[in-house]
Amino acid sequence: MCAWAHVLSLKKKKNLKKKKNAVGAFGPVEPIVVLLGADATLPCQLLPEQSATHMHIRWHRAQLSPAVLVYQNGQEQSGEQMLEYRGRTELVRDSISKGGVALLIQHVRASDHGQYWCHFKDGHSSQEAVVELHVIGLGSVPRVHMMGPEDGGIRVLCSAEGWFPKPRVQWSDMMGVKLQSLTESHTQDEDGLFHVEASLVVTDSSLGNVTCSIQNPLSGQEKVSAIFLPEPFFPRMSPWKAALVGTVPVLVLLLTGISYIGWREHEAKEREVKKRKKESQERDQMENEKELALKAKGKLEQQDKSDVHGTAGGIGFWKKALLYPATVTVNQEIFHQNNSDPERKENFKEETHDLSLRDKQGDCNLITLNQQDFTSGKHYWEVDVKDADEWTLGIYENPTDSRELSKDLKNKKFRVLEKKGCEYRALTYYLQNISLQECLLIKKCPQKIVIFLDYEDNDISFYDMTEGTHIFSFTQASFSGSLYPYFNLKSMKLSL
Repeated sequence: MCAWAHVLSLKKKKNLKKKKNAVGAFGPVEPIVVLLGADATLPCQLLPEQSATHMHIRWHRAQLSPAVLVYQNGQEQSGEQMLEYRGRTELVRDSISKGGVALLIQHVRASDHGQYWCHFKDGHSSQEAVVELHVIGLGSVPRVHMMGPEDGGIRVLCSAEGWFPKPRVQWSDMMGVKLQSLTESHTQDEDGLFHVEASLVVTDSSLGNVTCSIQNPLSGQEKVSAIFLPEPFFPRMSPWKAALVGTVPVLVLLLTGISYIGWREHEAKEREVKKRKKESQERDQMENEKELALKAKGKLEQQDKSDVHGTAGGIGFWKKALLYPATVTVNQEIFHQNNSDPERKENFKEETHDLSLRDKQGDCNLITLNQQDFTSGKHYWEVDVKDADEWTLGIYENPTDSRELSKDLKNKKFRVLEKKGCEYRALTYYLQNISLQECLLIKKCPQKIVIFLDYEDNDISFYDMTEGTHIFSFTQASFSGSLYPYFNLKSMKLSL
């Protein structure tokens, strides 16, 4: 079969070189490649050149009827046309007097992918040629997050949607070494676009980062996301369990085996303790040297914040932040709308706006806190903002003298990060007054944001989880009341 296809390809190339002497209808040898949603033009030519104005011209798929487009008696006929092509196709007749026509398909869909035949009929004679159309859909950037411990490691899930045709998924570590997926599934939505999910169990705590790549098989284009796996998140296995499994079958050597293994484990632990103590001393020495240098420049306070929350890969951040997760819930029903569809996106904005008008006492907060409030300690939580055009994210403070949680926005003090279009700013808002307003320069729109709260240090900081970068910190905050997470799909100007 492969040899036959190779010979056929060579014949097509030979025919193209000898078009002057060829007779029949011809299309391009290579497929026409078009992005999803764009317009596609499929050319077809009669050789030798002759007028096709008086001919019956039909473009069709696997069967002659119903057709994609029918041209007869000098005009297009809609009687035999398939419903999915009505209003989207047109016969380009600029060169019809020389036997050249083309099929124009507007707003290409996933279902348009495949082969098309152009059929010329003049009396009892007919000519036909095939044209291949490849539709390419580049979907969303993969979302990667940890699912929890499994089989002595951490289960990681990668998902993306809007790809066509079925994409390829590849995991790799920070050195570029490919990793095998544990599970992988592909499903198609009503538009024929693929949703892909792939999972991986990472048992090596030294890997650090793992990367998920989604690739289009036709164009080779890919989108990539990575996630950092902190070593404390890996489950620890008891060394005695492994020792006992090896010694149970050998009952005669039970006592000597346990003694030997115990001695080895003791020596290994001693070496590990010394190694960690040495590394801790080196880190402490480096941090002390940085602290002394920055004190001389009058920037100690700023560096303290950087040491604690600097970058998502820093030692301070994972010790101070990731060890204090807060139990919060995002209202998935409202937030997970299909923002890629302009009509649905506009309807969603109108519905949210109407809701706020009907309940002016509500704050439209999409976050539910599964505890009473924050009045002390350190806490962090993650919010997946995806590609939303507008949102407000951070915390609000209930007045100290209020016994109950106020439902009136005017009585709350907000410290938030706000996005509106491509603009970002940090705001401190209280009693309809903005006491802090700082515009932020963010080159790449964050997809997932981590919020870190240190009540005693009066600090609220924001991080781009995907890029592993620090966004902004409210370093001059002063907390005195109860704090609550806040997340809204509108800016503060529209919300208040």
